[in-house]
Amino acid sequence: MALSLDGMVEWHQHRSLVRDAEASLRGEITRNAQGMDQALADLQKTRESLARDVGILKTVIATGKLPADSKMEIASGIRVLENVSWKTAQSTGALSYMTYEQARKYASIYATQDLLIDSEQQAARDAIISVAPFLNTQDGDADPSPEQADAIKQKIEVLQGQLLLVGSLMQSLDSEYKAFLAAHR
Repeated sequence: MALSLDGMVEWHQHRSLVRDAEASLRGEITRNAQGMDQALADLQKTRESLARDVGILKTVIATGKLPADSKMEIASGIRVLENVSWKTAQSTGALSYMTYEQARKYASIYATQDLLIDSEQQAARDAIISVAPFLNTQDGDADPSPEQADAIKQKIEVLQGQLLLVGSLMQSLDSEYKAFLAAHR
């Protein structure tokens, strides 16, 4: 009788832990999903800006001079995505009391989120490498040579490639968020 009662108490505690974890995870996923449309729009603007930068550099490569009134805007951003609830669910063992399908859905979302974060960090590094040649320039300095412009262009093209990956991961994560939230209304 005492073992049965202990088992019931333990089962209730596990169910309570799962309910708390799921509520926290849903809230975290909802917050992370809220800015995704804007993040995708911002990424597209960044990609368009980089395309203009490459155009400017192609002019320098061809002519040896910067176009009049040209302005380059090499940039990349890192979006902050919450994962404290996910880490807490892992460390408290709440995932082990969920069904396999529940745990798999959360794991998939957070795995994609981790890939996106890693890719954004690499894109930020690529952006830093792309702007490095401009860090110590001042008004009145000579325009970059065609060779320097080509080297910078190649670095920006690497950044553009990385941002293609970031965009793909953002779209995947956005789809995962939307599917999850639609199923958990």
